[in-house]
Amino acid sequence: MSVKYFEENRIFKLDSKNTSYVIKIFGEGYPLHLYFGAYIPDVNLTDFEKRNVYASFSAWPEGYEPYTFTPDTYPMEIGCNGGADMRIASVQIRNSDGNAVTDMRYVSHKIYKGKPALKGLPALYANTPDECETLELTLRDSVTGAECILLYTVFEKHSAITRSMIIKNTSEKSFVIERAMSFCLDMNSKDYDLITLYGRHYQERDFERRPLAHGTQGIGSRRGSSSAAQNPFMALISKNGNEDFGEAYGFNLVYSANFKGEIEVDYNNSSRVIMGINYDDFGWTLEPGDSFYTPEAALVYSNEGLGGMSRTFHRLYNNNLIRGEWKNKKRPLLVNNWEGTGMDFDDEKLLNIAKWAKETGIEMFVMDDGWFGKRNDDTSSLGDWTVNEEKLGGGIGSLVSRVKALGLKFGIWYEPEMISPNSDLYREHPDWCIHVPGRKGSIGRHQLVIDMSRKDVRDYLFNIMSEVLEANDIDYLKWDFNRNITEAGSALLPKERQKEFYHRFILGTYELMDRITSAYPHILMENCSGGGGRYDPGMMYYSPQIWCSDNTDALSRVDIQFGSSLCYPASVQGAHVSASSRSSYETKRNVAMWGSFGYELDPEKISEEARNEIKTQISDYHRHYDLIHSGDLYRIISPWDDPYRCAWEFVCEDKSKVLLTVLIKFQKEPQNFFIRLKGLSPDKYYRLEETGEVYSGALLMNAGISLFNMKRSDGYSKTFYFEEV
Repeated sequence: MSVKYFEENRIFKLDSKNTSYVIKIFGEGYPLHLYFGAYIPDVNLTDFEKRNVYASFSAWPEGYEPYTFTPDTYPMEIGCNGGADMRIASVQIRNSDGNAVTDMRYVSHKIYKGKPALKGLPALYANTPDECETLELTLRDSVTGAECILLYTVFEKHSAITRSMIIKNTSEKSFVIERAMSFCLDMNSKDYDLITLYGRHYQERDFERRPLAHGTQGIGSRRGSSSAAQNPFMALISKNGNEDFGEAYGFNLVYSANFKGEIEVDYNNSSRVIMGINYDDFGWTLEPGDSFYTPEAALVYSNEGLGGMSRTFHRLYNNNLIRGEWKNKKRPLLVNNWEGTGMDFDDEKLLNIAKWAKETGIEMFVMDDGWFGKRNDDTSSLGDWTVNEEKLGGGIGSLVSRVKALGLKFGIWYEPEMISPNSDLYREHPDWCIHVPGRKGSIGRHQLVIDMSRKDVRDYLFNIMSEVLEANDIDYLKWDFNRNITEAGSALLPKERQKEFYHRFILGTYELMDRITSAYPHILMENCSGGGGRYDPGMMYYSPQIWCSDNTDALSRVDIQFGSSLCYPASVQGAHVSASSRSSYETKRNVAMWGSFGYELDPEKISEEARNEIKTQISDYHRHYDLIHSGDLYRIISPWDDPYRCAWEFVCEDKSKVLLTVLIKFQKEPQNFFIRLKGLSPDKYYRLEETGEVYSGALLMNAGISLFNMKRSDGYSKTFYFEEV
């Protein structure tokens, strides 16, 4: 069993292959956090529960001996607002009396195999009941009747724990949830660096590392999506930790809307970590008998540095988050017309791209934005999801059948959550856009956001999308989201529930995505948000690949891909070769191979030499697909450590195949250059395909190989393929 309860000392011990997580029920039902880290066999952790109590500045609950216990300094499994715990709260409920004092105490627990679903929310899952085990801790506020069920699921094989919370109203009066974070974790030290992924459009998931400091620090989004500005991922790493050494704790929220992750370091040098729905401008009225589910967070611990943490996330998500027909199925190599034609196309121009794709060995053609309504630029027609027959003379059906006749699959672009002011849909239903009464709305990319919290809106979108998906043999759907949410409000929500809007919006999006993927399970869905603006685990539950960034320049993209790889696997990462001019097609290929490979270009604008090189690239893609999509990733040289060069490596599960890629971003003065590989078996021998030379795994990892003869110029890259002999 991975979850055990020791009744004599009221301790819960959650063990995976390499980790332990220990909880104690203290005194009158206070759940304390004792330990989370490398596996320990011990149960007696009494010393870990003790904290200093600082005179009158830390209050203690009535009935306890003075200065013996206070929620203000002790390590709590839940941070309750308004009582003696003065640190950042993980739960805050405003009751019918108008105050927001919350006091949750243990009343019962359940331990069972498997993992429950979270109503209306994406979440990790168990392939079989024996794959994981779940602990439910039920806590209750005896005054308000509010109940919190803390959910812990241990994925024993992956050394990971998921956390979430269900809030129930067991009283006869409604109350308002003002804060409902997915987890609270009290750590006994501040000796960590905080790693986060910040960015913007064209520069998503940039790596940032800074030491923890006293006070509160963290990340969040109020943009209506997880956003490119901050990704819902944080990591704490020991001060001397790096890619291969030291303790690393990773926290990733399975959610695609407004979120917050915070760490408060107190005067005790303890660190409280919370993560969940952003409580700014959030409130949820819970009626008697109703329940509220928080999003899930994945918690990963590694004592093998950031690399060990990342590989755990990758395996966990590939096995227990990505789902459906395309979970393990090889995905088609595609060409998208966007960077080649924009919206300036007709069916003949698209067919010519498809013909080139077939000749080259590409497997799928994707028609991007501009096929519907009167859409010739980005000023109109979002919401009018009917074919523009001025562009596609025979309709979509004619184009699809002609592309299919070539032997290619066919994909199509949608932006369901948006509506153009200049559209038939807006003129017919102006109240369907997100707006607040009496205020002029903000415009982004000449478009508004449609109100996904409304069932009538979702029904319209499902029905009009189904008209195309049912009538045509569509293999792939690109789902885009190209602006933030402003003037957040719904015409159907009463004034006292307007703070529920952001969460109801994303629940509506999830519901529509679930309907589409359930009705058309054969369709491969790729998520996009101006590139990587919703690159999060919530979207991965519905779309097994996500467009990583609109920036397809290889020398820029490699930084984005390194940042993304901290917690997101290569199988999810949409990465294409484009006609950008800063690097060779070889380097574009080498960077784009780190993901779901494809092309974004107009074949009429590339040279014959490039056309021939692309054929070779496609052969390499097929050859290394399994190694990259399901192998272990090792970041050999990261761009945040070396601005001049970087290197990464994939190793298959049985350590028999290795693909190393080295990229010279900017050449500096000549120097010796050795690369030490990682993750190999020291007892195996490996042949370098290019030269036929054979090396032991021990030599490759401990001494490395010399790159003395490798060409060194700005933007040059090279791959090295080793296979066991």
